[in-house]
Order: sequence, then C-alpha cells, then structure tokens
Amino acid sequence: MNTRPLVSFDWAIKHLLRDKANFDILEGFLTALLRQELTILSLLESESNQEDRSDKFNCVDLLVENDQHELIIIEVQSNREIHYLERLLYGTSKLIVENLNLGDDYHQIKKVISVSILYFLLGEGENDYVFYGTTEFYGLNTHSHLKLKRHKKAAILGLEWITAKDLFPEYYLIEVEQFQDIIQTDLDEWIYLLKHSEVKPDFKAKHIQKAREKLAVMNMNPVERKAFERFMLNRMDERESIESAKEEGREEGREKGRDEEKFRMAQAMLAEKLDLALIAKITGLSIAEIQQLT
Repeated sequence: MNTRPLVSFDWAIKHLLRDKANFDILEGFLTALLRQELTILSLLESESNQEDRSDKFNCVDLLVENDQHELIIIEVQSNREIHYLERLLYGTSKLIVENLNLGDDYHQIKKVISVSILYFLLGEGENDYVFYGTTEFYGLNTHSHLKLKRHKKAAILGLEWITAKDLFPEYYLIEVEQFQDIIQTDLDEWIYLLKHSEVKPDFKAKHIQKAREKLAVMNMNPVERKAFERFMLNRMDERESIESAKEEGREEGREKGRDEEKFRMAQAMLAEKLDLALIAKITGLSIAEIQQLT
C-alpha cells in the first residue's frame, strides 16, 4: 500500500508545528522519546527560534513548555558542527538564565530538556541511534547516587527527596541516519518518520497517524506548498554547495599529496647524486624547485 509523501520534519518544526492545533504531533513524539505522558502548554520564544531565520540556516528548533512547567527545546541539525556539544551546553545554560528573573530564588529555576534531531554522525556509539545524558552525583567508593533533601513546600507534596537528574538539564541526541528501520517501539515509528518523511498505515504510536494526516504534502494550501518547495530547493542547493566544497577539499588534498610525493622522489634522487635535469624530467618539478631541496 503506497503512503502519501509528508513534509520533512525540519520544515514542520519551522512552520506547521508552531500552530497550537498541531501540538498533538509534538506531544506524541515527546511521549515516545521521554517515555512519559505530557501535554504542551505553550510555544515560547527565545533567541534560538525566531521566525526571521533564513531558509538556509542550518539549525531549526522549537521551545515549548509542558504541563510540568519544564522547558523542552527541540532542535534539528542537518550538517556537522565541530563544537555541537559545547553549543548545546551554552544553549541550555542560557535558557535557564533567561527564565530566572532578577531576585528569584534558585528553587524557581526551570528544568530544561534538550532534544537534538541530528542528520549527521556526532560520534561513535554502540549500535544505537538515540543517546541520553544528564548530570549525576554518585559516591566514588559506593557508586550510590546522591539524594538531596527537598525544600519544605515540595516535601508536603510528597517530593521529599530528589537527585541531581531532577534539577539539571537532560539531553537526548538522536542520530537519525543510524536508525536501521527496524520497528520495535513507539519511538522507532517516530524515528522512521524523521528519516523517511513517511508514516506507515499500521504504525500505532500516540498521535503518529495524526502526523500522517497533518504533515501530508497534498493537504497543504497553495501558499504553504510554494513555500515548502522553495525550502526544499534551498536545502538541495545547500547540500550541493557542501558536497562541492568537500570535493574541492579532497582534490586539493590529492594535489598536495602528489606534490609531496614528487618532492620525496626528488630528494631521494639528489641523495643518489643524479643530474638536476634528469630529476626534473622524471618528477615534473622545475630545476629551481629541486635546487631549493639542496
């Protein structure tokens, strides 16, 4: 059975998923990833998700607040960035500061969850496509986790003990290209959507069939379709530019390697006391270049 083509998830994040009517798609995805039911209360604005970004800008993201008043930033990154983890750390730290008013108590700091959807390989994992990280404190000798005493108000609510994980940012890194298209969990179905822009009719994850309907290209109005086509063309141009730059770099590397080999040959011939004219004829170097090696 053929499935209808869907818009890419980075396009959806930049446009369709900013509509409150489509929050259910984000809720379904985050429920599968975080393994807990949640409701999105609102879309927040920060420096990282302003609408005036260029279509060619590599990073596309959303900042939302859930019903636990946690801040969740969802980012799509298409191209490799050398200092990506450092930027994630800076982003979550800045978000914490932005949401703490001058004079607020530290216990009013909001929990931040960072979700990165990566279309490049960040590192080397062990046959997985989703990686999780947070700050933990544990005993060096016993390896037991440090539990912290909650303030009195939280204790009344039955939250007397917490760990650092309850306070510090959490990070989810999804390497989409590492996903092997083996469907075993609800999250697998969502990652299949991220990778192929497709939802199979038998997928059963929460709200994923709603995504199949709402993200269908054929359901877009003419204005949306034209903007989407322009976005896809820009992305193709960007990828071609990156590939061209990579090929130029590879060719420069090959040319440099060939030149280095010529100079190595020339040095070896000089050591054997061969005539400069003969060395020049064999290596293709000029006599002046060869003389610089002496």
